[in-house]
Amino acid sequence: MNIFQKLLGFDPKKHSMRTEMVAGLTTFLTMSYILAVNPLILGETGMDKGALFSATVIAAAMATLVMAFYAKMPFALASGMGLNAFFAYTLVLVMGFTWQQALTAVFIEGVVFILLTVFKVREAIVRAIPMNLRYAISVGIGLFIAFIGLKNGGIIVSSDATVTTLGPWNNTSLLAMIGILVGAILLALKVRGALFFTILIMTVIGIPMGVTQIPENFSLVSLPSSIEPIALKLDFTKFVAFDINYLVIVFTLLLMDLFDTLGTLIGAAAGAGMMTKKGEIVGINRALMADAVGTTIGSLCGTSTVTTYVESTAGIAEGGRTGMTAFSVAILFLIALFFSPVFLIIPSAATTSALVLVGVMMIKPIVNIEMNDFTEAVPCFIAMLMMPFTASIAEGIVLGMLSYVFIKVCTGRGRQVSIMMYVLAVFFIFKYIAPLINA
Repeated sequence: MNIFQKLLGFDPKKHSMRTEMVAGLTTFLTMSYILAVNPLILGETGMDKGALFSATVIAAAMATLVMAFYAKMPFALASGMGLNAFFAYTLVLVMGFTWQQALTAVFIEGVVFILLTVFKVREAIVRAIPMNLRYAISVGIGLFIAFIGLKNGGIIVSSDATVTTLGPWNNTSLLAMIGILVGAILLALKVRGALFFTILIMTVIGIPMGVTQIPENFSLVSLPSSIEPIALKLDFTKFVAFDINYLVIVFTLLLMDLFDTLGTLIGAAAGAGMMTKKGEIVGINRALMADAVGTTIGSLCGTSTVTTYVESTAGIAEGGRTGMTAFSVAILFLIALFFSPVFLIIPSAATTSALVLVGVMMIKPIVNIEMNDFTEAVPCFIAMLMMPFTASIAEGIVLGMLSYVFIKVCTGRGRQVSIMMYVLAVFFIFKYIAPLINA
C-alpha cells in the first residue's frame, strides 16, 4: 500500500491523480464564492471583515483536511450558506444575541455533534431514512443547486408576483447561459475537467463583457488579515443561565447542520454511484465526524457553522472519489489566503454552468423512486420541491420525513416506519412549534 492510499484512500491502480486534482480545483472554484460572501454576511454583526475572510479560509481548510485524511472522501467543507445568514440576521440582528454568544451556540452545537457521531447516532439517522426518500434527497439537491446557479447568473430573479421570474437580458445572464451551453457541449464530448474549463473560459470571456471585474489596484498577492479580533471570543453566559431561547437556538442549529450535511452526503453519493445496493455510504460516520470537528474548529476561529458543501458534487462529477480531491481543495483554500484577489474576481455567473449541470447529473436517481405508491411518492415530491422553494436542504428533508410518517400512519401503514423516524418526527414537530411557544 502506497502512502497516498494509506493517508488519502488514493489507489493509483483505480484512481487518476490528474482527475482528483481537477476535481478538487473544480470544487474549489465552484464554492469559492463563500470567501467573498461569508465576510459580507457575518460582517453585518459588527465582526471584523478582514478577520472573517481569514477565519473562513482557515476553518474551511482545516475541516476539509480532516475530511481528506480521516474520512478519505472527496467532500469539501466551509461556512454554510443559510447557516451564516441565520447566525447574522436571526441570532444577532433580530434576537439580539451578541456575535460572541452566537459563536458559542455554534461551538456547543459542534461539540454535541461530535458526541452524537462518536455514539453513531447520526449514522443511525441516515439508516432510518427510507430508500425512496434518499433518492428524493439527491434529486432535490440537484434542483436546489441548479436553482442557486440560475439565481447567481441572473437568469432568474426574485419577483413579488411569482416568487421568481426570468431576469433581465444583460451581460451577466448572457454569460451564465453561454456557460451552461459550453459546459453541456464539453460534457457531451466527454472532455475531462469540463466543468472546471467552463468556469475558466467564462471568467476570461467575462472580462471584455464587463462581468469579470478586475480592480484598478489589482494585485496577485495579498497578506492575510489576523483572526485575533474574532478568534476564541466565546461567551457562555446565556448557556450557563439556561436561557430557553438560547437553547432553542442551539437545537435549531443542530437540526439545520445535521440535515444539510446528511442531505449533501446522501445526495452526492447517490448521484455519483458511491452508495451501496442497500443505500449505505461506506465510511459515512468518518465524514460526519469531519463535519462535526469542522463546526467546532470554525467557531473557535470566529466563523459560523462549517458544513459539508453541496458544491462538492461538482468535483465528484469530474471524477473525484478519494481524499485526494478534498486535500487539493484544502490546499487551494490555504493558497487563497495569499492570492485572494485572484480567486475573488471569478464572477458568480461563471460558476452557474457547474451548478446547473451538476443539478442535471443529480436528478438521475428519480427513476428509482416508487411513484405508484402515493405513501412513498408524495413525501418524496415534497422533499424535492421544498429544497429549492425554501432554499434549504434541511427544510426539504424535514418536511419530506414528517409527511412520510404522517401519511404512513394515517393510511394504516405505521409499521413500515422505523422507531428512529418516529423519534425524529417528534423533534421536527418541536422545531416548528417551539418558536410559537416562546413568542
